[in-house]
Amino acid sequence: MAQATRERLGDLERLRALYPLVRRRTEELCAPLRVEDLVVQSMPDASPAKWHLAHTSWFFETFVLRPALAGYRLFHPAYPALFNSYYESAGERHPRPERGHLSRPTVAEVRAYRAHVDGGMLAMLAGEAARIDAQLAFTIELGLNHEEQHQELLLTDVKHLLGTQPLRPAYREAAVTARAPAATAPGGWASFDGGLVELGHAGAGFAFDNECPRHRRYLEPFELARYPVTCGEYLEFVADGGYARAELWLSDGWDARAAHGWSAPLHWFPVDGAWQLYTLDGPRPLALDEPVCHVSFYEADAYARWKGARLPREEEWEHAAEGEPLAGNLLESGRMHPAPAGPGGARLDQAFGDVWEWCASAYAPYPGFRPFPGGLGEYNGKWMSNRYVLRGGSCVTPARHLRASYRNFFGPEARWQFSGLRLARGSVEA
Repeated sequence: MAQATRERLGDLERLRALYPLVRRRTEELCAPLRVEDLVVQSMPDASPAKWHLAHTSWFFETFVLRPALAGYRLFHPAYPALFNSYYESAGERHPRPERGHLSRPTVAEVRAYRAHVDGGMLAMLAGEAARIDAQLAFTIELGLNHEEQHQELLLTDVKHLLGTQPLRPAYREAAVTARAPAATAPGGWASFDGGLVELGHAGAGFAFDNECPRHRRYLEPFELARYPVTCGEYLEFVADGGYARAELWLSDGWDARAAHGWSAPLHWFPVDGAWQLYTLDGPRPLALDEPVCHVSFYEADAYARWKGARLPREEEWEHAAEGEPLAGNLLESGRMHPAPAGPGGARLDQAFGDVWEWCASAYAPYPGFRPFPGGLGEYNGKWMSNRYVLRGGSCVTPARHLRASYRNFFGPEARWQFSGLRLARGSVEA
């Protein structure tokens, strides 16, 4: 009992230190934006930066402060509905495609809302430890991971907003010095024997419900490319008419390509016969040695077919990546753009960071999956339909937030995330 108490108190001390750091980073990511940038919604799948600031506060207010802090006062009676994302159990919601219609509350009022929630959270964390049991501590940890997810979403939404405007303005004034390109592409394939492997989250650290439980799968021998597909390699697919060759595409992907007018990755655009690329530092010429990003599952799958390869299954990816160091070009690097390949890991280069890697696996529950209890059960499980898995994190993923078992997921048409691909080949389970 004494050991369990010490562990709980240690966890509370960690949360007390971590909470203001995570909240401050969200504000810092908004600092380069003009007020006008904070309120615009560029498409239904994206949200205004102002909404991200409010919704991450709504999460703590809804799942921590209202049920657990005696005497907590709502900042505004309309905010629970305005900033609810998709939690049916939490009550009414403002329609997602209309978040950009909300000129009120103002940015200043949203920041006052954040300060109000922070005041309640810091008071709770500084109070008597006995008031915060293990379940409430877990919910606070979940809220911090939730906010880190929104830090990444905020940057990808901002990039879509600015990069699809006629002026293509930069998100920030000065670019971070780029990492020196590799002298030659690393190339090659890494081989894996397969066999009976264990997958899913293991250990005492935080994990989302969709990473659990730990389970076994049998893998046939397979190979993964040592590095993600580069812009130069993908450019060959574009030049070879890959977007006009129906035999390379899944039927739904071919229809999506036509409906959306795809002819290259998102944020590529031609200037005087050459491709330019929009980055958060503004437009610049396409760098051939950087990982390609902003491609959909459909585009990734078509490219893999064109190369005579395939996309990895998520169990192959996780098994291969478990031995790699959890380090790379992530949010903390400050680059906010995929980097050329550098020194690799044990067998895979850039396993973590730079670009999310599409897998050929539908997003589905693991054997024995159980969602979080109560309203938090809507966090992941309800999305296990019509989506595909991505692995590895990107150049805007917070490092603390990432691990080998982490499962990201989006619809197959999604392109506004930093999504790329790594090729696979070899046997696949029947």
